[in-house]
Amino acid sequence: MNLALLNRRGELAWEIAPRDTMRVPAIIYADEALMRAMDEKVYEQATNVARLPGIVKACYAMPDAHWGYGFPIGGVAAFDPARGGVVSAGGVGFDISCGVRCVHTGLVKEDVEPVKQRLVDKLFERVPCGVGRTGHLRLSRGKLDAMLGAGAEWAVSRGYGTREDLERTEEHGCMQGAQPEEVSALAMDRQLGQMGTLGSGNHYLEVQHVTKIFDRKVGSAFGLSEGDIVVSIHCGSRGLGHQIGTEFLTRMLAASAEYGIDLPDQALACAPIESSLGQSYLGAMRSGINCALANRQIITHLARQAFADVLPRANLTLLYDVSHNTCKVEEHVVDGKPTPLYVHRKGATRARGPGHPDLPAAFHSVGQPVLIGGTMGTASYVLVGTNESEALSFGSACHGAGRAMSRHQAMRRWRGRDLIDDLAARGILVRSPSLRALAEEAPLAYKDVSAVVDAAERAGLARTVARLEPVVCIKG
Repeated sequence: MNLALLNRRGELAWEIAPRDTMRVPAIIYADEALMRAMDEKVYEQATNVARLPGIVKACYAMPDAHWGYGFPIGGVAAFDPARGGVVSAGGVGFDISCGVRCVHTGLVKEDVEPVKQRLVDKLFERVPCGVGRTGHLRLSRGKLDAMLGAGAEWAVSRGYGTREDLERTEEHGCMQGAQPEEVSALAMDRQLGQMGTLGSGNHYLEVQHVTKIFDRKVGSAFGLSEGDIVVSIHCGSRGLGHQIGTEFLTRMLAASAEYGIDLPDQALACAPIESSLGQSYLGAMRSGINCALANRQIITHLARQAFADVLPRANLTLLYDVSHNTCKVEEHVVDGKPTPLYVHRKGATRARGPGHPDLPAAFHSVGQPVLIGGTMGTASYVLVGTNESEALSFGSACHGAGRAMSRHQAMRRWRGRDLIDDLAARGILVRSPSLRALAEEAPLAYKDVSAVVDAAERAGLARTVARLEPVVCIKG
């Protein structure tokens, strides 16, 4: 990115000042090296988001920001319905509520090493993954409707987990305000056989070991110690979420003239929050959130079964489940007043600080776990939210490393078979139904996740608690 286009507002903050039809500034959080490597599309897209009706304070981009559809991935923006604010399907994304959950196992690396070949095979057998892959669970329309209304609560009520899981899940496992009747028959049909599946792209299930604790007080509150084995699950709402996004983007684009919205980019198609179309999208999108929450809950159950087959003394308990790709109603201070806003986070994680009333009791004194995913051969991180991020980014942080090159570029540079062999030589076992998908997700196709996490911490968005490194990986 051309840094001459921005005003530097601190070591880690860069401002695009309002110009032309921009209603607010755009602010990017990153160090200079990440900024120089960031693609120019982030500048363009953040500027366009800042032009949307009813946006307040600023459009924000996280250190892992890169080009997306409409909003940049890593983009955060909040809209006030009292000021004509809008909701944008492009500001949530196609994989609604894609997120990460981290699960304790009660094991250490020495327990897993002798049996990791059996473990990776059993996990690959139990947890379906890949493009279009269906799972072991096929729902009727009626059951799918109930799941979209109740999320992970629905899954737990049918034996896929425990009440304790819900206490450690955002929204307690159920996004209120879901309206399954706003989800189309086609979106429903795409999901009938996909519950309990990882999907493809950057989705994964990884067995990881904790290699470093940076903050022992918070690490203790999170139940993390060096040497521990954890399981991280990264996936979303599968075909249903994608169909919801596709359909509502089309409907919003067609209605933009009716609502008098001059779109700077058709991919930012939106509708007034209080319009019938805006409310329909919110009802469908919240159903998509519940689909993702239930999906990760079912996959957790399948992972527990796989561990029970190979390591029966394992005890898989949930640390936390966080979503990105959402729009949620939250109260934030605007012009000195607490104001209900519709906060869009696309490839960004909510990062509540200590004392927030939404936090589980176990985290109330330290803050919310923020789970940052790597990819196959790279580290993942556990961070904790800060109170400072409330003013900096509506309480938001990064969500991963962010792509450094396109999937096509990665495929031209790497071969999936070579990646499997290289990772195995490092002691990391990988299983995937597609060698092509592995090449697309090569570790070096992403930014340096450690640099992204360091920038997020130095900017005050979140604090680093633990580094996790992969032992085995099931990759979609």
